[in-house]
Amino acid sequence: MSIRSTLFGPKSKYDPGIPYTYVARMPAIEGDDTVHNDYFADTICGLIQYLDENDVHPDEVQLFGLYLKQEIPLDVQYCLAPDGSWLKPPELCHSLEQHYLETMELAYKGHVERGHCSYEDRDTQGSGPY
Repeated sequence: MSIRSTLFGPKSKYDPGIPYTYVARMPAIEGDDTVHNDYFADTICGLIQYLDENDVHPDEVQLFGLYLKQEIPLDVQYCLAPDGSWLKPPELCHSLEQHYLETMELAYKGHVERGHCSYEDRDTQGSGPY
């Protein structure tokens, strides 16, 4: 790790074309979307893995990519296996990459199964709920 990344964080965090972090929101009170618990990770794969390890089910959360001035909702379905469970890398990476290639939706940009991943300089550890 370079001195720059130690002091300022990963270079990819400064790329305005990809989210600087990801969040999963789960209602804290059933039926009330204004109060929620948030789970965070610098990568979508880290967030999904954290949710899976903490028994947070896909139907309980909404996913968002956070950019400097906006948050963009992500469709949970591209993070799911056919049986409805969370995908794990590299299947998760492939699913997101394939969706981006088919739709060119910028919220899914940067995820690759093979080759250069835009997020490879980031920590994949998740945290929460907050």
